[in-house]
Amino acid sequence: MHSILELFKNLTDPVWINSHGGLYIVMFIIFAETGLFVGFFLPGDSLLFITGMIIANLNVSLGADVGNLAYWITLISVAGIIGNMVGYWFGRKSGPLLFERKETWLFKRRHLVQAKEFYDKRGGTAIILARFLPIVRTFAPIVAGIVEMDRKKFFSYNIIGCIAWVVSMTMAGYLLGENVWVKNNLEKIVILIIFITTAPVLFRMFFVKKKPTVGGPNDSAS
Repeated sequence: MHSILELFKNLTDPVWINSHGGLYIVMFIIFAETGLFVGFFLPGDSLLFITGMIIANLNVSLGADVGNLAYWITLISVAGIIGNMVGYWFGRKSGPLLFERKETWLFKRRHLVQAKEFYDKRGGTAIILARFLPIVRTFAPIVAGIVEMDRKKFFSYNIIGCIAWVVSMTMAGYLLGENVWVKNNLEKIVILIIFITTAPVLFRMFFVKKKPTVGGPNDSAS
């Protein structure tokens, strides 16, 4: 647990990032968070914000600075897009096994059916919005693959969602990166970003009640 917290702290430190691979490590982290099961705890939002700050504080001319910004936004977006494709591929491969799996108190086949219906109706919106929600963005492409969401549809919304996420977060850090107050209060800003992006997920987990099934209480036994 201590090592995870230490890693989390390091990934929100511009000095540590620059001394451990620079923005190439950001590419890998974004790929891991959006494509691998184990990446759900990684701080993608704050990492992109800090990326913008790092670029804003490079000692280069204005033209080179803008070019550098576009270059890194492009590379990081590609990493995020590929990450989601890996998650989707994993879901497609594991999906048939899950549908054939014996039901338990934890696993219900109807949940997969409901997820498939949701992705058929609003899958594109879900893929885009998931980019802005920690944890959710890790598992959304996997679930999309499990329920066999249309490949072309997933790929299109995957690109749109990733570019919107990377550009908005990185540009926020870039525009505020040279502000003295921002530099002196970076830790507080990171915590605020984590809280804002995580709050909707936590609210839904703990406060939104599940809708009762049509058949009433006895229907849960079926």
